[in-house]
Amino acid sequence: MFKVILAFIVVVLTSTSVWAERLKDLTSVAGVRSNQLVGYGLVVGLDGTGDKTSFTSTSFRNMLNNFGVIVPPNVDPKSKNIAAVAIHADLPPFSKPGQTIDITVSAIGDAKSLRGGSLLMAPLKGADGEVYAIAQGNLVVSGFGVEGRDGSRLSLNVPSVGRIPNGATVERTVPNAFAHGDSLVLNLNHPDFTTARRVAEQINGLLGPQVASAMDATSIRVRAPRDASQRVSFISVLENLEVQPAQESAKVIINSRTGTIIVGQNVRVSPVAITHGGLTVAISESFDVDQPNPLGQGQTIVRPRTGIEVDEGSGRMFPFAPGTTLQEIVDAVNQVGAAPGDLMAILEALKQAGALKAELVVI
Repeated sequence: MFKVILAFIVVVLTSTSVWAERLKDLTSVAGVRSNQLVGYGLVVGLDGTGDKTSFTSTSFRNMLNNFGVIVPPNVDPKSKNIAAVAIHADLPPFSKPGQTIDITVSAIGDAKSLRGGSLLMAPLKGADGEVYAIAQGNLVVSGFGVEGRDGSRLSLNVPSVGRIPNGATVERTVPNAFAHGDSLVLNLNHPDFTTARRVAEQINGLLGPQVASAMDATSIRVRAPRDASQRVSFISVLENLEVQPAQESAKVIINSRTGTIIVGQNVRVSPVAITHGGLTVAISESFDVDQPNPLGQGQTIVRPRTGIEVDEGSGRMFPFAPGTTLQEIVDAVNQVGAAPGDLMAILEALKQAGALKAELVVI
């Protein structure tokens, strides 16, 4: 019998409380971003868990040719100790040649495990086709797998994916427009008109009027010094500036797979009444036996008997007045003792009735 556990998480933030966050946590500088790199390579040194695909054999043949080892055309250099892999990594902003970054290596053939393998030198390219890093090193694989001759197999985690900490060396710098122009743009992580206005006002209050202006719900343009070193100091001052973000819009989020329900702040309901009741039907089977007189000539008869009991439960109704708060909704639901499915149905019914003054998001 499966047990459903309701995780009811309520974010209660009173309207009178005041909190502030650093601009560093609220925004990012436009143009200062990481870049994705991808590459193809060979992992060698596997313990018979490599793949047997044709492109792996071709790649291995080409690698041997580059080292002066000529493989005859009629010879297929198959090896169970080699696997073709895809390599990907994120190149952080302002990365300079000689610095190292972490990489992830994933098998793209039928290799069963990359445990114990070593990645040979492989270039990592950006979206423009240029090489920005060179990857090589020994893999760290958290998963493992074993297989018997009868086809049975046991695996833990995913043994066909591994990581190499500091496994790639940066070879090229990605240009950016950080030190160009008379201004820079701060982008909010969560677009909001009120927060954008408050950020601009806070910056103008510190540095003077007309220094910052909100362009839209996401971007705030700030006048900045042209000199690169001065701009770094300028950003250092801005990112530690504290701003009170606007309250989020009222939302109720339902995860139908896990039974998690998150009710945000500012959730209200219109005048409405909710009733919750359960219907339990119990069916039992028993048998009646008719035994004839010992001196008679009758036969023993077995007759089935079915018993049905119905319990409609104790349905209770909870009225809500105008402007009901989040805490009152939570208290009422707790009194009802609703299961996850029932609670989801109640919230969806409130939304359909137009009583729930919040966005209902089902994920």
